[in-house]
This record gives sequence, structure tokens and C-alpha cells, in this order.
Amino acid sequence: MDLKEIITTYKNKTGATDAEIAARTGVSRSTVTRWAGGTVRRISGETMRRVSDMVGFDIEPVMKGMRINVSLPVLGYVKAGYDLFAEENYLGEEEASVEEAARGDFYLKVTGDSMNGVGILDGSLVLVRRCSDIESGKIAVVLIGDEVTVKRVVKKENVMILEAANPEVPNRYFSAQEVQEIPVSVLGQVISAKTYY
Repeated sequence: MDLKEIITTYKNKTGATDAEIAARTGVSRSTVTRWAGGTVRRISGETMRRVSDMVGFDIEPVMKGMRINVSLPVLGYVKAGYDLFAEENYLGEEEASVEEAARGDFYLKVTGDSMNGVGILDGSLVLVRRCSDIESGKIAVVLIGDEVTVKRVVKKENVMILEAANPEVPNRYFSAQEVQEIPVSVLGQVISAKTYY
């Protein structure tokens, strides 16, 4: 990962502008533009420290091609099934690569087996990227009223289907009206899953 990727990833994840990054790192906006464009590949030690503080990890080893890990929070449980009430229960930290941290925001621990057909098992940790909408066919963490689940979200005209990856678990269907009234809302996209044996 080079400086361009670090800056571009940070901008995409936070929505920060070149001017905001410049203010946080003590450089000019045009310098940040050159970082994001890839024309500047090296920065001074003090600037590197400020960029590291901004992005939340030491960028020096990453820029030297070394693999480093960062910690992401495990914010609670999500049911691969139904009937688990949503509540945030901080369960600690989980190591993630810089690339994983760039793609996702937090982990949730899975209970249940409705998604075992796609490798999301009881006890798996799923990496989640916060978002409020998702492309049809992607796996998401979904809030149904007060309950939270992980399912493949299939969107069709006037219906949202929460599709299980286990034939023993029924899919759930929600009309556009139910999506609004219950409500049924996407909390984030599942980026990956890991399971410890």
C-alpha cells in the first residue's frame, strides 16, 4: 500500500476533502491532491506522523511494503437466523490487516447457522462496512424492527427478500410498505467472515 492508496482509502471511507486532510496534516491542499494523484510518494517524518494520527495507524511500515495489523472493534452479536434483539455489546478488539480495515469498520460475532452455505458459521466474525443501502444480492446486516440478522438482501419490485444460505431456514419477504413501517433497514455490508476452530 503506497501513500496514494492510503489517502484515497481514507477519503473514500470518511468523505474527507483535500482541504480537510490538509488542515489535519499541516500541508497545503495542493500537496494532498498530489498525494492522492500519486505524484508524491515520500513525505517527511513529521508529516508521516500526522498522517498516521489521522488514519489511525503507523503508515511508515505500510509504505515500506511491510504487512501490519490494526485492531477493529467487535461490537456485539448478529444472528444468522432470526429473533436476536439488536443491542451493542462491545466484545473487545480483533486484529485486521490494513487492507481489511480500509474495507470494513467493525466486526460482529455470528450466532446461528442460517448462512453456513456461504461460509458464515456459528461463531464466525463478520467484517462489516457501515452503509444504509446495498446492491441486490449482497450479504448485509439488517435491522428488522428491534431484531438484527445477517442475510443476503434481494431487491425486487416492491419487495425485499432476506435470503438464508441454509435450506432449513426460511427466507423472509417484506413489501415496500413493511420495509417502511416495521422498519427493515440495512446497517452494513458484510465484507468477509473468519472462523476460529
